[in-house]
Amino acid sequence: MREKLGNPKNTIEVIQKYQFAFQKKFGQNFLIDPHVLDKIIGAAGVTKEDMVLEIGPGIGTMTQYLAEAAREVVAVEIDNNLIPILKETLAEYDNVTVINEDILKVDIKKLTEEHNGGRPIKVVANLPYYITTPIIMGLFESNVPIDNITVMVQKEVADRMQVGPGSKDYGALSLAVQYYAEPYIVANVPPNCFIPRPNVGSAVIRLTRHKEMPVQVADPKLMFRLIRASFNQRRKTLQNGLNNAPDVSFTKEQIMAAIESLGVPATIRGEALDLQQFAQLANYFTENCK
Repeated sequence: MREKLGNPKNTIEVIQKYQFAFQKKFGQNFLIDPHVLDKIIGAAGVTKEDMVLEIGPGIGTMTQYLAEAAREVVAVEIDNNLIPILKETLAEYDNVTVINEDILKVDIKKLTEEHNGGRPIKVVANLPYYITTPIIMGLFESNVPIDNITVMVQKEVADRMQVGPGSKDYGALSLAVQYYAEPYIVANVPPNCFIPRPNVGSAVIRLTRHKEMPVQVADPKLMFRLIRASFNQRRKTLQNGLNNAPDVSFTKEQIMAAIESLGVPATIRGEALDLQQFAQLANYFTENCK
């Protein structure tokens, strides 16, 4: 069996052989550090029982590691220039299926039914920074049974996912991720671990899906509308943020009463509220503002 792609020399050979041109629009940065690859597999807790969905396999570097650890790997790659490369680099693995598609257009629920009988899957990805949030939120909101999502993202985005009120990084993404999962930063990854080098540091973060939601909220969609409205204009008070939001249709008086019901000052900003308080706010509107 030939050496794995985690070795930079092998990665460069493959790229040169196929004269592969990196595409900025796909945010392509290939990992070339075996220690980081081992950390990702370990953090995801991949076993021979598991089906893993890999998003953005690139030339198949992490896919090789996943194929050896998992029962089955389904890798979704948007760039059709990479498909012939993946055919070669994954030729020795009969437990890998490569799908040439945009992950945002894939019916993941159907995929997990076909490949895993609807049992919980593990998701592993090295995500392009510009599309991290839509992919992660799409996975959580799709109601696909997911055990955990272990992703390589921009360091700043990883920080944002795990902070609480009072931090400048705290925002709608923090609350959304924490509603669905328990975030844990596994490792920080410097730019020299990639080809080509990105301009920013990265981090591996594991999001372990909550077995039970941490807050009880009658209408999660309303809660997220309130959260987005609160952070869209960070400098405004919570009250002004909600008053000015086009998709929050409560009166000024109802908004004042709802904020009062939290027992917080009327001048509070949205960024000072935690997930529990946003859930209370949404529940107040659901119960009192029919």
